[in-house]
Amino acid sequence: MEGDQKVNSTSPAPAAEPAMMIEEWNGTSSTKLTKTATITSTSHSSISIQRSSNAFTHISQRILQAFVPEGYPASVTPDYFPFQVWDSLQGLSTYVRMMLSTQALLSAIGVGEKSATVIGATFQWFLRDLTGMLGGVLFTCYQGSNLDSNAKMWRLVADLMNDLGMLMDLVSPLFPSAFVFIVCIGSLSRSFTGVASGATRAALTQHFALENNAADIAAKEGSQETLATMIGMALGMLLARLTIGHSFAIWISFLSLTMFHMYANYKAVCCLSLNTLNCERCSIVLSHFLETGQVLSPKQVSSMEHVLPLWMTSWNLKGGDSLNKQVRLGVRVSSLDSLAMVDLLQSAGSHYKKEKYLLQQKGGIIRIITHKDSAGADILQSFIHALVMAKLDDQDGSMSSESQSWMDKHYEVFVLKLQSSGWKTERLLSSSVIWRANWLVNYSDGKHD
Repeated sequence: MEGDQKVNSTSPAPAAEPAMMIEEWNGTSSTKLTKTATITSTSHSSISIQRSSNAFTHISQRILQAFVPEGYPASVTPDYFPFQVWDSLQGLSTYVRMMLSTQALLSAIGVGEKSATVIGATFQWFLRDLTGMLGGVLFTCYQGSNLDSNAKMWRLVADLMNDLGMLMDLVSPLFPSAFVFIVCIGSLSRSFTGVASGATRAALTQHFALENNAADIAAKEGSQETLATMIGMALGMLLARLTIGHSFAIWISFLSLTMFHMYANYKAVCCLSLNTLNCERCSIVLSHFLETGQVLSPKQVSSMEHVLPLWMTSWNLKGGDSLNKQVRLGVRVSSLDSLAMVDLLQSAGSHYKKEKYLLQQKGGIIRIITHKDSAGADILQSFIHALVMAKLDDQDGSMSSESQSWMDKHYEVFVLKLQSSGWKTERLLSSSVIWRANWLVNYSDGKHD
């Protein structure tokens, strides 16, 4: 009995508590995390903390987060980094030159001279700013709808106009009698820069954003520009101090920095691989598809499209991108002559009964009349149809039927290949289509479509 009681009175040994471990990670996205600490519980009241990174690494990461988008590089397109590098370099050169041009402008206004009056300098500055404001409004009215469709070209043009504005400021002291006129021309030039640069920046921000993070990209762009501004202003003040009173040194410095600025801008826009279809990119892609049956990627097309205004490169047209010059989108019906209208009415009842556009060809020019209910996809289809018609341009009068046959057989396949190659096919980036039409097809029984 006693032996049994001893056995029963013996309590089981308590189970050992499992050791718990918690890892601490830091990062802006699940794909870019860094382990910073490991916390281990060895007993009920004993905790061990092992740091995986030092304070310097943590601080450097926090500073970097102020200049790059959250989740970088997975949250932006591959062309984001090279574009930002060249864009920051051109911005740096801009702020250095700004100190030289501002110094010349203030000298011309009369800062530091006893004969200068406050009211005179104020009035001259007022005229300069007023001209710039009016110029910005007029430029927006004239080219506002075209900025989005040619973002690369207008981005480059904007900075070239800014160079012209700074040049006018630097020239102004040399011609005192024409000072007001020269500075107004410079202000007008910079007003174009402000409109074009702001609009194209918005378009490029949308392009870079892969995770609906356009606001974050825009904020980090502001931080990068602020840093470039501070460095540029500091270097500009140093350069202005070193070159004061030496006109030759000022001009050599300004022109050298301007040449670098133009080169950096050109390299920046050449880095961009936009995946939206504008008139020129659509022409390049379609021409290659008609010849090979393959669709070029946005990166391949980026090296083939123009980044300078066409009037500057008309002597060096590349490949098939001249096809889009044969197409007129959104033509006003009443602008056609009587024979063209008759041809248009006949085609409305034959080739285009189910489409929301009409095509009319004369003298090698394809005119597109869009329906009043046409959407973005319809306008893209009409433009591609017009390009096919221009490509198949022959002299036997069968161009319309051949192009329609191609559209029936190959258009859907072409669009699917565009999408699989990374292109956006929701709409065509073009100037606003302000002229539209509505047509009804009457049948002999009195019905109409």
